[in-house]
Amino acid sequence: MPRIIFHCDLDCFFAAVEIRDNPEYRDKPVIIGADPKGGKGRGVVATCSYEARNFGLHSAMPISKAFRLCPHGVFLEPNHEKYYLSSQKVMKILNSYSPIFQKMGIDEAYLDMTDICSSFDQAEEVAKKIQEEILNRVGISLSIGCASSKSIAKIASDFNKPNGVTIVKDNERVEFLKNMDIKKIPGIGQKSKIYYNKKGIYKIGHILQIPLYQMIEKFGKNGEWVWNIVHGLDAREVKEFHDERKSISKERTFYEDTDDFSEILSKLEEINDKIHLKLEKENIIYRTITLKIRFEGFLTYTRSHSLKSPINNKEKVLRVIIDLIKEFRNNNKKVRLVGIKLSNLELNVNQIQTNILSFIQL
Repeated sequence: MPRIIFHCDLDCFFAAVEIRDNPEYRDKPVIIGADPKGGKGRGVVATCSYEARNFGLHSAMPISKAFRLCPHGVFLEPNHEKYYLSSQKVMKILNSYSPIFQKMGIDEAYLDMTDICSSFDQAEEVAKKIQEEILNRVGISLSIGCASSKSIAKIASDFNKPNGVTIVKDNERVEFLKNMDIKKIPGIGQKSKIYYNKKGIYKIGHILQIPLYQMIEKFGKNGEWVWNIVHGLDAREVKEFHDERKSISKERTFYEDTDDFSEILSKLEEINDKIHLKLEKENIIYRTITLKIRFEGFLTYTRSHSLKSPINNKEKVLRVIIDLIKEFRNNNKKVRLVGIKLSNLELNVNQIQTNILSFIQL
């Protein structure tokens, strides 16, 4: 009996929550992200509804371009607290279907259903039941991919959005994958795609026709990883966070090199907020805070500060970052990039215990 893995992916999550709470937005192009400022905003789209995608909008698109393509859209700044609460409700429901559960951020998760479902046919019934329960209790939809590996399940969850269930049995895997663009493979982005295309690989079917040794010759370890994925040889288990991960970081490059200190601090605050959004979801705390700063000419510096005990406090981090950057305030060069890294991570066991007690007392 093969493994039965679900990948559950909420559909246009932020936009879906806003549409749920504001029915007048239904069937309209809803864009969540930075303030477009009449087409002059410098942020990006976080997510958007399917109606907005019909105008060519997508996540990470500059908000100024999104406004030009869809000026009549409903532009909303993110309400992270509301999204987090909705995500918590969804994850609790998902976890109730299988104890082998792995949250992959605010809007997706894996479930190992091998010991729950006796067949892929039963898995399809359970997937539809999960969709129905989440729609009734949380008011939003999700798509579910089901396969014997995490990677194929993830590809499947994106196949029939929104609100789709896609089952890929082992004997159907080749037919399912062969005509897909290679970018559908988790881990292949736009840059990797260009490199693969130069080698004559455009579809997943091209990889299926190449022997493993040739993939390794052409693409090294990445080629081996991709070959294993498309051949269903991804044996990764569904499991929650483990403490071998030691750091999390984000960095941003300015559209133009700048010496405007307020702009630099604003960018660092934005980065800090995004890192903490993820850490708060995962109940992770940290002890070391690192500033990264790159000047014109690519001269790069890092400065770190370690705390006596681990915390999860974005206000404290921002104060430390402001203190670390003072050293560079009078530098005559303009700044090209800034970043923040938080390291020496560990699970916040006290918070997990608090959550369990709260659940028991419900």
